Amino acid sequence: MICLAQRVSEASVEVDSVVTGSIGGGLLILLGVHRTDTDKELEWLVHKCANLRIFRDDGGRMNRSLLDVQGEALVVSQFTLYGNTDRGNRPSFIESAPPELAEPLYERFAMNLSELLGKPVPTGIFGAEMNVRLVNDGPVTIWLERKAT
Repeated sequence: MICLAQRVSEASVEVDSVVTGSIGGGLLILLGVHRTDTDKELEWLVHKCANLRIFRDDGGRMNRSLLDVQGEALVVSQFTLYGNTDRGNRPSFIESAPPELAEPLYERFAMNLSELLGKPVPTGIFGAEMNVRLVNDGPVTIWLERKAT
């Protein structure tokens, strides 16, 4: 499982010109599900996102987590994170999980993160064409990956 976590001052996602989720300060999480992923990878990544110390402390250092700052999270499914361009210029998405595996893991990821943060976690719509808007704070963008063992 992969996520691209971006520290944002605001972010939103819309489908067909309708906003399906928006947040103020916190993390925009683009989530990719691998075809071998399970709840084990999901739980590791949920905890890593909530506890990743990328928010400024009183001294201006990145030393506080999403939980520490009581920030928000927006989760958007992004199967293209598993795009492989080793051969040619057209990405292969063979490593991405099929929708019947990816969608439930994506939904559980958002639900589990919501429970851990103690607040709703808005999302995009799985499989839809989405427009994502963000103001990257810093900018800070972190790649997190947990491979199935």
